[in-house]
Amino acid sequence: MQVLLLADTHVPTRAKDLPAPVWDEVDRADLVIHAGDWMAVELYHALRERSSDLMACWGNNDGDDLRALIPEVDRRTVEGVRVAVVHETGAKTGREKRADAAYPDVDLLVFGHSHIPWDTVTERGMRLLNPGSPTDRRRQPACTYMTLRLQDNGIHDVRLVSL
Repeated sequence: MQVLLLADTHVPTRAKDLPAPVWDEVDRADLVIHAGDWMAVELYHALRERSSDLMACWGNNDGDDLRALIPEVDRRTVEGVRVAVVHETGAKTGREKRADAAYPDVDLLVFGHSHIPWDTVTERGMRLLNPGSPTDRRRQPACTYMTLRLQDNGIHDVRLVSL
């Protein structure tokens, strides 16, 4: 299963829409996972309609309209991998230990908030991924997103893509 990871899209404050290459990835993906800070309910509806499948959570900048549609944490088992998506995980120091404690039944935790790409594995073996932001690079050299493949109970071919 081909998966696209997005976070911190901040539409329309940081961009009027997602970049064309991101929409191309949406069309190719079997599953899109968005880790919050959408800011526009219209983007949520557009992504839900265009995606083959969507997992999503709300972020700290999302209003009541989005919070009424999507959870703070979304969880699902995909190809044998227990996946969760949440917006915030706190400071980078101690993140792996906090994630292990908060998500003991998760194999892959996708998160956002910082706009900083992140790829680590916790002590118990949970993969932590933050795709950065495709629309607001902040202190990063480029805007980013991630792709990966879920297959046979495993996470494969994780790729950070710069725009």
